[in-house]
Amino acid sequence: MRVRIGDIAARLGGELIGDAALEVQRIAALDGADASSITFLAHPRHRSQLATTGAACVIVGPALRAAAVARGAAIVCADPYLAYARLTQWWAAQQRGTAAPGVHPSAVVEAGAVVAASAAVGALAFVGARARVAEGAVIGAQVHVGADAQVGAGTLVHARAVLARGCRIGARGIVHGGAVIGADGFGFAPVPEEGGRWEKIEQLGAVAIGDDVEIGANSCVDRGALDDTVIADGVKIDNLVQIAHNVHIGEHSALAGCVGVAGSARIGRRCTFGGAAMILGHLEIADDVHVSAGTLISRSIRKAGVYSGVFPFDDNAAWEKNAATLRQLHALRERIRALEKPR
Repeated sequence: MRVRIGDIAARLGGELIGDAALEVQRIAALDGADASSITFLAHPRHRSQLATTGAACVIVGPALRAAAVARGAAIVCADPYLAYARLTQWWAAQQRGTAAPGVHPSAVVEAGAVVAASAAVGALAFVGARARVAEGAVIGAQVHVGADAQVGAGTLVHARAVLARGCRIGARGIVHGGAVIGADGFGFAPVPEEGGRWEKIEQLGAVAIGDDVEIGANSCVDRGALDDTVIADGVKIDNLVQIAHNVHIGEHSALAGCVGVAGSARIGRRCTFGGAAMILGHLEIADDVHVSAGTLISRSIRKAGVYSGVFPFDDNAAWEKNAATLRQLHALRERIRALEKPR
């Protein structure tokens, strides 16, 4: 694919410096770009690469305008990283094209299901009774859309994903392959008089997902026990994430790979969780909380901010004593300093 940088600048709304007719064929990283590439510079720490990159055109911010012009063609945007993101969306759409509307002959659409005329249902997919697939939605090959489930307008469900019975996802969502939305939550009642076996608690809720949500490959969002599990608008969930039953995740929060959220936890808006962070059940996380990778959140967080910490496991009684002591460590240090201060 060959694209004029003048057309790219017009699409991004940036200031073009250079020949508008110059063509590029790919988007590349700064250090891997050649004369057929467009690249971007979003962080000042990579500024040294600006002079050496072989790119035909570089997307930069206003602060690097002069340096970019000195080396050649440039597109100046207020936020070059955001401009890069939007360029990748457009580029991918041009390369992928759009799925042809209609239902593949090998797909199964049960009686009472409604598939919009502009939607696409791929090979060997299943759409259950009374399910609804809205305008422009794409149901990939071997996808399972359960009875009474709903797929919003323009949402893309990749191959082999599952949207189980009664679960709903809004408009413009993306569900990657292998994701399972609406499996049973982990609910069992012990039966001590029968050797300690477990009695299953049926999960009677569903999963309600808002608009513009992306769910990564092989991630799981469990259905609620009684009420629904809720994923609000704009949430981004990476691969291999576990969201347990009755969790509520607020608007525009983002969870990186291997994060686990236990049952009935409530996460606020615009929160972020680094890879392998863990949130225990029934906790409340305030808006604008940012949790570092590998951190175990074992109590509610009421105040916005950045939280980090890894504590080795131990015998539970010893661990609780050590954790309590660790919380007092700073205060103890200050007391010791005060005692050691010369009189």
